[in-house]
Amino acid sequence: MHIIERIYHELYRAYGPQGWWPLLGYDGVQPTKSGSVAGYHPLRYDLPETRGQVFEICVGAILTQNTNWLNVEQALLRLHAAGGLDAERLCGLGDAALKEAIRPAGYYNQKARKLREFADFFLSLESRAPDREELLELWGVGRETADSMLLYAFHRPVFVVDAYTRRIFGGLGLVDEGADYDTIRLFIEEHLAADLPVYQEYHALLVEHAKRYYRKRANRPVCPLRRLMQG
Repeated sequence: MHIIERIYHELYRAYGPQGWWPLLGYDGVQPTKSGSVAGYHPLRYDLPETRGQVFEICVGAILTQNTNWLNVEQALLRLHAAGGLDAERLCGLGDAALKEAIRPAGYYNQKARKLREFADFFLSLESRAPDREELLELWGVGRETADSMLLYAFHRPVFVVDAYTRRIFGGLGLVDEGADYDTIRLFIEEHLAADLPVYQEYHALLVEHAKRYYRKRANRPVCPLRRLMQG
């Protein structure tokens, strides 16, 4: 078994199913989540169930750029109250109302434009799922955001590489922490079967683990994954 797979099994054993991506309609709270309020749904890999939930996840993927989930959650709740978690109604919101709703997520001027452009695109999809290249052509949608949408909203097994992924795998010497996004993504995917639940859990588990051992460089030497590298 490759070390990439071994790390996954070790993290899953340590933390259990994470129930990502959070959805407003669910009350589950993961005990391993510090600060998160609700929305987690462990072992429900069939979610999202509705087109509205698909849109909600995509909106969350945009709003979470350069901020934390608690801020995003507040923005989503305010946007929902304003009717903006429906793509057509978001397009009809005035600029002031949209920006005020998403203010907690920060960068609200830029993110308002990103959401409008994505909502127009989402409506053009009708019932089909987009491909990665289409998403990357949208203004304000980078590779991490696109892959988050594909993995959690559209059920496509693509590995999401975020800052936590870089810190952990870089700290373990498996990748160059400053390597290109797709270089890291393809390296992981090469050694991991394209299984949707595994990809979703792995990304979430890396986030949880990084919050415990990789927020401060001084904590990295005590990362329990290091013993796997010696096996």
